[in-house]
Amino acid sequence: MSEISVIVPVYNGSKTIRDCLESILSQTFRNFEIIVVNDGSTDNTAEILSAYSDKIKIINQENRGAAATRNKGAEDCFAPFIIFCDADIVTTPKMFEKMYEALKKNPEAAFAYSSFKFGFKTFKLWPFDLEKLKKTPYIHTTSLIRREFFPGFDESLKRFQDWDLFLTISEQGHSGQFIPEVLFTVKSGGTISSWLPKSFYKLFNFSKKVKKYKEAEKIIKQKHNL
Repeated sequence: MSEISVIVPVYNGSKTIRDCLESILSQTFRNFEIIVVNDGSTDNTAEILSAYSDKIKIINQENRGAAATRNKGAEDCFAPFIIFCDADIVTTPKMFEKMYEALKKNPEAAFAYSSFKFGFKTFKLWPFDLEKLKKTPYIHTTSLIRREFFPGFDESLKRFQDWDLFLTISEQGHSGQFIPEVLFTVKSGGTISSWLPKSFYKLFNFSKKVKKYKEAEKIIKQKHNL
């Protein structure tokens, strides 16, 4: 059985899915499986995936959204460790190896996470700090998680699914192990997102997107009593 299950949710990802899969297939750590969940793509994503059919497991479904797509992949895997790589993520060759080693050396940790690049910006993170996590969603979805502690993504949430996930794991009494290296890049970075600095939201609080951000933030804070 594989040690790591790699879940790749994809929706109309024809521009990035090749680079994502090639980076995963180039990992120095080899004991893993790849499960790609095609969430009702209407471009040529399915055609591209077919070229990798001998190396990956492909699940096709009607469009259900990111959280449900990730959960579907998790339901179809059995490895003791699980990681979610969106179709616009390119991993460094030793990402799995370093995350896996971090969890093996720190059996008390439920997940391993790292710094990363988002478009042209580098997010240099810090050791796990629950109080900081309660204030800001700094841990990216692409983290290696012990499957026994994975609670599933809340499919009712439209934003901050990653923040909710790691808050939920933390509320169950678990923590994360930080790796102080940039281990992956989100290639489609550069647009407004949850990774923008708080100063942006203070300056441009009239924006519709910012209002949606704040509404989503309020939902998370209410759910977790923050």
